[in-house]
Amino acid sequence: METFILFGPLVGALIAGFGWRVIGEKAAQYVTTAILFWACFLSWIVFLGLDAEQVKQIHVLDFIQSGHLDTAWSIRVDRLTAIMLIVVTSVSALVHLYSMGYMAHDENWGEGEHYKARFFAYLSFFTFTMLMLVTADNLLQMFFGWEGVGVASYLLIGFYYKKPSANAAAIKAFVVNRVGDFGFLLGIFGIYMLTDSIKFDDIFAAAPALAEMELHFLWRDWNAANLLAFLLFIGAMGKSAQLFLHTWLPDAMEGPTPVSALIHAATMVTAGVFLVSRMSPLIEYAGDTKAFIVFLGASTAFVAATIGLVQNDIKRVIAYSTMSQLGYMFVAAGVGVYSAAMFHLFTHAFFKAMLFLGAGSVIHAMHHEQDMRNYGGLRKKIPYTYWAMMIGTLAITGVGIPLTHIGFAGFLSKDAIIESAWAGTAGGYGFWMLVVAAMLTSFYSWRLIFLTFYGEPRGNKHTHDHAHESPMVMLIPLGFLSLGAIFAGMIWFGSFFGDHDTVNKFYGVPSHHAESSEGHGEDASHGDDHAKDEAHGDDHAASHDDADHAAVKAVHHGEAPKGAIFTHPDNHVMDDAHHAPKWVKVSPFIAMVIGLVFALWFYIWNPSMPARMAEAQRPLYLFLLNKWYFDEAYDFLFVRPAKAIGRFLWKRGDGDVIDGSINGIAMGFVPWVTRLAGRAQTGYVFTYALAMVIGIVALITLVSLSGGAH
Repeated sequence: METFILFGPLVGALIAGFGWRVIGEKAAQYVTTAILFWACFLSWIVFLGLDAEQVKQIHVLDFIQSGHLDTAWSIRVDRLTAIMLIVVTSVSALVHLYSMGYMAHDENWGEGEHYKARFFAYLSFFTFTMLMLVTADNLLQMFFGWEGVGVASYLLIGFYYKKPSANAAAIKAFVVNRVGDFGFLLGIFGIYMLTDSIKFDDIFAAAPALAEMELHFLWRDWNAANLLAFLLFIGAMGKSAQLFLHTWLPDAMEGPTPVSALIHAATMVTAGVFLVSRMSPLIEYAGDTKAFIVFLGASTAFVAATIGLVQNDIKRVIAYSTMSQLGYMFVAAGVGVYSAAMFHLFTHAFFKAMLFLGAGSVIHAMHHEQDMRNYGGLRKKIPYTYWAMMIGTLAITGVGIPLTHIGFAGFLSKDAIIESAWAGTAGGYGFWMLVVAAMLTSFYSWRLIFLTFYGEPRGNKHTHDHAHESPMVMLIPLGFLSLGAIFAGMIWFGSFFGDHDTVNKFYGVPSHHAESSEGHGEDASHGDDHAKDEAHGDDHAASHDDADHAAVKAVHHGEAPKGAIFTHPDNHVMDDAHHAPKWVKVSPFIAMVIGLVFALWFYIWNPSMPARMAEAQRPLYLFLLNKWYFDEAYDFLFVRPAKAIGRFLWKRGDGDVIDGSINGIAMGFVPWVTRLAGRAQTGYVFTYALAMVIGIVALITLVSLSGGAH
């Protein structure tokens, strides 16, 4: 069953990509969509029937085996995997179905051009690589999936390859992610160097030993656990569009809207959150890195929310919303409440995918107009889309009944993170940034609703007159996603953020008493194993220095923590969050109400206010409209110097040195030597005799000077 979930989308991609000429474009769409729905059905069976205490490992094939390095491809099935399986396959299946309507008549392609089968092949290929990532049992397999989703996103962002902006966006996404991937690779190299393994269980067992080690990197020694966790997080920063490596995400909206819903809302961009949660046994021993994750996540949530306030492209608003919500997830992971991070990842997938697909329905109705300033009054024209977008907005802004577990999905998962942030930072920077971001999220989300569906129609009158509801094939996915946006939080709140024993049981984690007696990977409970394996450990460690020996010994004598996530025994953040003061628990709701009131004031009660405010605060407005000038700064710091260096190497290096040398030799030196040789060819015997005498004299002189040694 798990094998079909993983490889079914790959088979679909191959059939659609290479067999569509045989079976036809329509059949290719049906085949890929049917396979995804079956994979989705099986994924829910896995999720609902999972025995969380047993980690299932299914061997697929052997790969690199060299010494102690074993990179066999295995499918790892635990609670983390099961959560990601239903997220990936559910959203992908609905996006496949939605795309059958959305991509039916695309104005970017001319009559007779075949693009549909290729698009569905790319979608299925992306799904396969994402599933490969989340089912990985070692870091190399995860890295293959990591790079696979990068390739797929490049293909899908640049799907409209005739548009220069789409090509530029695809290249930008690819290049920026390579920066993060370099950090990820360094982390993998460092882990293998110290633990002699890249298998998750071995790494998790070695985590306590890594926390006691020093690793020399660049100019100084670092704590090994902190450094390795930080390098892995660099990879997560790139893939999940965190601050400083985020600039690719808004531009990625150049791809078709279903791509945005699949990749840039629900699946690929959450890979970084999944990575941090998967590596929780290592992250828990990296206190400095955890603090950095909290700081960067909170800053990302705030910065993205401020930029989203003034964006006019409907898809860009939702893109910055995604970036902001990912910041929330990282804050939860940074304070050590990985279950809350996964809870928001889970609920966010439903309502954010619905918002993107709803935006696609609006764009479809408005003949591919994306500027919200040209919308208005659409709620009667496209009522089903309107209600879907309303449900998504109620979910993302966090509407619910305060101090209860009744509310839309985002109400429960976002509140869980904010309470965790309060407990994990003692009411510090992370907590307040998330509360402010919640207020800004409410404002720009309701701004989107009011500009799109309320007020008088703006822009092209002909477009408004011919606006129409999307076909049923596009509305059905919105209906299914709306169920998740409404009920997912209430149904699974206890499993993700209930009392500690319930959460531990859900993730297959032993109770605290079992943890202390078993030692969670420390040598306390493994005296017998220690004696049994002593000879093996000594032989193996002989080739390592003392520092490496400690970690390698931990691999062979320790035991990986049980359960899909690991929380250090000293980490009581979740329990503290449950006992947060009432004002902390209601602060997200109050922030949401404030944002809603300001959005009503600006766009319903006094529509002239935004223009007046923008004029009165012109520098601030331009600062936010230009996205904090990150692109301009990077252009100045990196792009222009790179171009200048490239131009210098082209003109001076390639042109003057390489071409100049070759041309100089070919057209200068060689003709000169040829002329000299030609002059020596006089035809007189005495000239050749003189040359022979000179040669003999030179040879005798050389032999004499060298003492006849040669």
